[in-house]
Amino acid sequence: MDCSLAPTVLDPTRLHLHLPRLRRLAAYLSGSREGGDDLVQDTLERVLRSPRRIHGDEYPYLTRALRNTHVDRARAAARRPQTLELIPESLELPARSLDESTETVLEARSVLEAVAALPEAYRRVVVAVDVQGCSYQEAADHLGVPVGTVMSRLYRGRKRVVEAMDGRGAPAAA
Repeated sequence: MDCSLAPTVLDPTRLHLHLPRLRRLAAYLSGSREGGDDLVQDTLERVLRSPRRIHGDEYPYLTRALRNTHVDRARAAARRPQTLELIPESLELPARSLDESTETVLEARSVLEAVAALPEAYRRVVVAVDVQGCSYQEAADHLGVPVGTVMSRLYRGRKRVVEAMDGRGAPAAA
């Protein structure tokens, strides 16, 4: 790095000059052209969110930002729950009685009613984390609140659902 160069502000109007090389690099990193296009879009969105000061050429800065975005996405994907086939064809399920399946449906309905009865702030966090499988950070970003607020609301929302299910009391208003 040459320290004699004064930092300059990244010029958004020049980004199109680097798109072909960035798209090739992103396609290589992600393994597909479509994934590469998404990666470039996410990277440029991050870069353009606020003014950036760079030293020298923009391309090395943009490639570093692209790589960092790729790593962040890979880490986030690793944290998401993996879906598996629940009923393999070789596994035989035990026969359930009609009463047992009805009981399960009624219990699931009770849980959903308890979640629906939560105050909106708690309900949105519980649905984002427990139903949609978002990480705390993803839920915080989506809902526009700090991660600590997500954790607090999730704890309180889950507690109210458990209390409603235990019959100790219905979820109270906020």
